[in-house]
Amino acid sequence: MSTNLISSGTTAREKVNLRTPDVMAAVQEQVESHYRSDIVEKIRRTGGVLSVDETTVRLAKQFGFCYGVERAIDLAYAARKVFKDRRLFIVGEIIHNPEVNEQISSLGIKNLMGKNKQAEISDLQPEDVVIVPAFGTELSTLQQIKERGCQIVDTTCGDVMSVWKRVRKYASESATSIIHGKAEHEDTKATSSRALGEGKGQYLTAMTLAETAQA
Repeated sequence: MSTNLISSGTTAREKVNLRTPDVMAAVQEQVESHYRSDIVEKIRRTGGVLSVDETTVRLAKQFGFCYGVERAIDLAYAARKVFKDRRLFIVGEIIHNPEVNEQISSLGIKNLMGKNKQAEISDLQPEDVVIVPAFGTELSTLQQIKERGCQIVDTTCGDVMSVWKRVRKYASESATSIIHGKAEHEDTKATSSRALGEGKGQYLTAMTLAETAQA
């Protein structure tokens, strides 16, 4: 599957396929060197169970990154390889994993959001490249970046976009979306911004049963 840069600003951007065979081969080698575990692979080869003396380790059936996360990480590494001489930024954490985010930072990709923010959106220039993380970002944030004329590498997970499609549909029907999650969480904020649709929609965010009762 190819992934293109989103055109933004007043001048249309040339579409760039980041997932060419040579780039992805180099990315795969680099990603495996960072995240592959010989111990985990050994446990997998033994059917997910490893016993040493009186200790038994059982590997979770769904252990590891999901497809959306793997794709987001791959595209961030690919963007660094394709845009060697350009400044790269990311809208917050690519995923919620400290080790992965440290590796992304070590590639020279600066964070635009959150507690580890390293730059401001107002500092962006048209030649800069901005990565949207796996869980997307708020519409208002995306619009600010587009207004700076930057090229955007969108790694938003397909499952996340399916949720957005659903809340936009509810908004078009003047219905209220109930969003289960932390109100200040990036995922929730990104979804909430789309739940309003063209102004007809409404939403409520609840994390616990107690919050649901209050709503």
